[in-house]
This record gives sequence, structure tokens and C-alpha cells, in this order.
Amino acid sequence: MQWEAVIGLEIHVQLATKTKIFSGASTTFGVEPNTQACAIDLGMPGVLPVLNQEALRMALKFGLSIGAEIPKKSIFARKNYFYPDLPKGYQISQHTFPVVGKGAIEIITEDGCKKSIGITRAHLEEDAGKSLHEDFHGMSGIDLNRAGTPLLEIVSEPELNNAKDAVTYLKMIHTLVRYLEISDANMQEGSFRCDTNVSVRLKDATKLGTRAEIKNLNSFRYVEKAINYEIARQIALIENGDHVIQETRLYDADKDETRSMRSKEAAHDYRYFPEPDLLPVLVSDELLDSIKNTLPELPWQKYSRFKQEYELTDYDAEFLVTTKELADYFEMVVSNSNASAKLAANWITGELTARLHHDGKPIQEATVTATQLAALLNRISDNTISGKIAKTVFEAMWQGEGSADDIISKRGLKQITDTAAIEKIIDTIIAANPQQLEQYRAGKEKLLGFFVGQVMQVTQGKTNPQQLNTLLKQKLAGKPNSKAES
Repeated sequence: MQWEAVIGLEIHVQLATKTKIFSGASTTFGVEPNTQACAIDLGMPGVLPVLNQEALRMALKFGLSIGAEIPKKSIFARKNYFYPDLPKGYQISQHTFPVVGKGAIEIITEDGCKKSIGITRAHLEEDAGKSLHEDFHGMSGIDLNRAGTPLLEIVSEPELNNAKDAVTYLKMIHTLVRYLEISDANMQEGSFRCDTNVSVRLKDATKLGTRAEIKNLNSFRYVEKAINYEIARQIALIENGDHVIQETRLYDADKDETRSMRSKEAAHDYRYFPEPDLLPVLVSDELLDSIKNTLPELPWQKYSRFKQEYELTDYDAEFLVTTKELADYFEMVVSNSNASAKLAANWITGELTARLHHDGKPIQEATVTATQLAALLNRISDNTISGKIAKTVFEAMWQGEGSADDIISKRGLKQITDTAAIEKIIDTIIAANPQQLEQYRAGKEKLLGFFVGQVMQVTQGKTNPQQLNTLLKQKLAGKPNSKAES
């Protein structure tokens, strides 16, 4: 049977406000448990929530960036359910009237096609606390510091059909919220989490299959693995004559499997009703205009500009706009260098990225700054050093040995470009290898590499490669050099 997966994502983004969505308590991450939960977050008798205006602005900023419908009025609701780390017994969220309506984001699918993924809504809500299961020996601890932290929940349409496309969409949202500076989107700290809704159906069927929701995935790799496992599980169930149960499941990374958590609640199970302590939110044209003026160049806009302005490949442009910091680094290198934008892109996607990954550093903590890398690329462009020697210089720069010019001078790495000097070395090498010379002239042209290697070994890699190749070919062919001809 030919099966098709249908996938929708619910992404929870912690907004980068300094205080919580309905109280003045701090949102600082990593402090001692239960030191940042005030009476409002705990729902103590007599307290009243007050909406954090900055959280509203951040939600609207996201909505405007994806061209979404922005309702003039949105309403908060109480979502009632019990969980140990939900102190009030309900969550203030939005239901029928969210702050952001329908929008869309375009992705490049696994097969290389452009596809618009619909976003059903994005709504504001408060985060719950956190249950801690480690180091309690059969018990759970409750940390309510996170309770009341502002969340923007972004709900996609069920328009994704495989795990790789789902991760591509997830990464696009991750990139976007960081460009907008509305979240640090740190998955390790839980400020960017994802629930996936997965179902399967026969290809060309119009009716959706029964879905299972996989909760609280906090890495791109786990999202992909969980979806792939769940698709295979559901297909196997149906083909064996069983049926899929609508339920909530958890992904076990150690066993690489999903397992049942609870039956899936429907909206009526939450007994939604309008939050009586919060007035409707009215959004004015003036507010929207003021937020529009703060929108940065968005990732897809920067991608198009990089391709056009710098004549970069799809791969280079896509890689460089992954984060705003990386894109800024690239443009700083280009603006301070005489080298081509392509050379700058090659070094950033190659040597620099490899070093950052090795050291576990983000681009903001790169030991070699953009202006320092630009200076190194200038020495390649003006033939002071070769690309191969430049890698040695880069490594020394990374280790803090100084600027490119200092290292080149101190280590005597300047490229040999004197034609007469190169020819003298070539003559010596040819004279020492008559058998290889004879074989080359008999048609074994691959031996050119042998002679190049011999010269580079003598000169410690400092011979200009272009000059060396030209002069070697002339000498090996028995042609006189240009100076002798004149």
C-alpha cells in the first residue's frame, strides 16, 4: 500500500521579555528553584493578572513578519486541566480569538520544490512550571520558576508530509524568531519546544487519519526521529488490521521510540471559557504601524539579496542566513576585504564553521573576528600567501598568535613569486627525476602532480600555485621560458 503522512506542528516559543506575561516576576533562566514565582503566577486568592505589553508587541511582530491576519480584538481564555506543575489548575491562554490569525511561511521541500506552509494561528499563553524527576529517588520535585513565562504558540496547518520537511519548517520558525529578537529560541533551555501531530492515510485519500500527538520535543534531530518512528508505527498498526488511537505520546530518545502518555484531550475537555480577570485586547492601526517599523530584514529577504548582490549559490546563501549573527559576520568580512564574496563564503562555511563546531562555540564567540578574517583573505587575494598556507595562518590566528600579517612575517610564510627563483628550483627537481620526466613526456600527464609536490616540499608550500603550474608545464614540455625567448 502507498501511504502518506500528514503532519502538523505546534511550536512553543518562550518570548524574551524580562518579566512574566501577567506579573512582574523575573524570567531569568537558571536561578534557584521556586525563587521567581510570585503570588500572581501561583494564582493566590485576590490577585489579578495584568498583560505584559511587550509580550503583545512581540506576538504582533511575529504575525506581521509572516503576513498573517491580525484581528483588531483578541480574547484570553481559561484552559482548565490538572497537572502538578500547573499551580492554578488552569492556564491562561487564547482559544477562539487569538492575537495572530492565518499566515504562511515558504520552505524548500526535500525534493527541492518551494512549498507554502499555512500557519493556522499564533496565540499568547502562560507557561506552566516544571516537574523534576531526577535526584528525587521515586518522587518528583516541582519548580514553579517557569510558571507565567510568556509563550507564543504557533500552530501550523496539517500540510507537511515527511519528517525532513517538518524539520525544515521548524528551523525556519527558529531562525525567524531569532531574527525578530523575540526569543533566544534556546532548545536546551526549553525556550523553543515542539509538539507534533502525526497521522497516516492512503495516498490520494481526502479524509485525514487518526492522529497521535508527540509532546515536548526539544531538538531538531529528535523531531525527525520521532516523526519517522510514529509514521512507521501507525502504518504497521493499520496493515496488521489494528487501528490508531487518538492519544498523546512521548518520545524516548534512548530507545528511539514513542510511547503512550495519555488519551488525547479534545477542546471541550479543557472547558474553555473567557478569562474573567482580563479585558479583550484591542489592536490599533497605530500600534501595528509602529511595530512594522521595527521589522528587520527577514531571513528569506536576506537570502534573496545575498544571491543577487553577492552572486552566491543557493547553498551558500541559505547557510549564511541561518542566523542573523552569521549573516552579519559574512557582510563584515566582505566590506573589509578585497577578496571576492565567494571566497569569503567558502572560508566561513568551511574553515570557520569547522572550528566553531570543534570548539562548541557560536559565531558570536569566534576567536577570529570578521575584520581579522578579512585581513587574511586580503593576503590570499594579493598573492602574499596561498590558500593552503592561509589555513596554517588561520589556525595560528585562532590560537591567539596575532594578526595574519604578524604570523606571515614571524613564520616566514610569504609566498615565493619570483619567476627566476621558481625556475631554478624546477630545474633542480627535473634534473633529479629523469625517469619521471621521460614518463611525463611519453604521455603520463598525471606526473605533473608529482613534480608540483616535489617543488612544494622544497619550498614548504610557499610557491605560488598558478605560477608553478604554468612554469612546470613549460619546463616539462621542454619549452624555453618567456625570459629566454625574449
